[in-house]
Amino acid sequence: MSHVAGPPVLLRDVIPDIAKVVEILEANAPYTPLGGWFWPGEDGEVATRSLWFQNDWVHENLRVPGSEIFLEHEAVTAAARRFYDAEVVVPHTLYVNLMGPIAKCGPAHTDNPFFQGRSRVNTPMQLLRTMFWSGLFDHWAIRQATSIWWMNDVEGGGLRYWPNGPEKSPERHIGEMANTALVGDNHGMFHQVEPVGPVEAGTPLVTGRAELAPEANGSGDWVVTDRGEVCYRAPLAHFRVSVLWKAHVYDNEEERRTLEASPLSLEDVARIFAEDLSERGSDLRLDLDRIDDPAQVAAFAEAYPEARPVEAGPSLFDAYS
Repeated sequence: MSHVAGPPVLLRDVIPDIAKVVEILEANAPYTPLGGWFWPGEDGEVATRSLWFQNDWVHENLRVPGSEIFLEHEAVTAAARRFYDAEVVVPHTLYVNLMGPIAKCGPAHTDNPFFQGRSRVNTPMQLLRTMFWSGLFDHWAIRQATSIWWMNDVEGGGLRYWPNGPEKSPERHIGEMANTALVGDNHGMFHQVEPVGPVEAGTPLVTGRAELAPEANGSGDWVVTDRGEVCYRAPLAHFRVSVLWKAHVYDNEEERRTLEASPLSLEDVARIFAEDLSERGSDLRLDLDRIDDPAQVAAFAEAYPEARPVEAGPSLFDAYS
C-alpha cells in the first residue's frame, strides 16, 4: 500500500530575506548528527555518522524565535491546501538539516506516519510504520503535508523522489534549488537525498557526540567538532541547508472533529492486528508487554512489509537496514 498522492508542488523565491534564515541558524547552533532509527543499537563512541546535522525549531513544546517565517508561510500553506484539496492545514513541526560531504545517498524512505492518538510520543516508531504499511489503520491516519525548502545550491545534493509510487521510476529536483520548496506528501511518497559534494575524499564520519556551529572567531566558517577535536570546517554556503515544515491536513473541520473524537489506543491496535492476522491464518499477535522487543518488531515488519522503491541510489545507511 503506497498511499500515492501525486507529484509535489514546486515553489520558487520562497523566503524574501535569506539573511534572516542565517540569523536563525546561527542563533540555534550547535547542531547534532542525525540519529534515531537509522542507527539501531549504535555505540555512541564509534565514528559511524556522516556530516548530516539536524535540529528542531518547532514542535509541541518548542518554537524558536524567527521560525514563523517558515511555520506561518502563506504560500506554503496554500500549496498544501491545493495539493490535498483540503480546507484545514495545521502546521506543527519545523526542523533543519545541514549536510557536509556525503559520498553516498541518504536512505530512500517515507517519513513516519501519524494516527489519531498514536504518534512517536507514545508509540514505537517501527510499530507506527508497520501500522501504515498494513493499511489497517487508514481510518485513523492524519494526513501530513511536508515542505522541503533549500537555502542554497551545492555540488550534488539533489532530491530523488517517487511521486508515482515506489514501483515507478523516480523524478529529481537538482540544480537551481536555492530558495525553492517542494510541498507534498513525504509520508506516502518515497524520497532520497543524493550525494552531497565534494565527494572525492569520501564521507567523513563522526560520533553521535559531534556538533556543528559557526566558528567563534568570526571567520565565517562553520566547524564540526567531535569529542573536543575539530574534524571539518567550511563556509556555511558549502553545507546543504534545508528546512522541513510539516502540517496535519483535514478535509474540513468536521473530519478533524471526527478523528479527534475516536483516538486509537494500543489495545485497539493489538485487536485490529489480531483480527487481520487471524483471517490470514497467522498465530502472530501483538504482545503489548513486549512492544519494544526487536524480535516482535521484526516479525510484524515481515508480516506487513514496507515497499522498496526502484532505482534508489546506494546509501550510507544500507548497513543499518
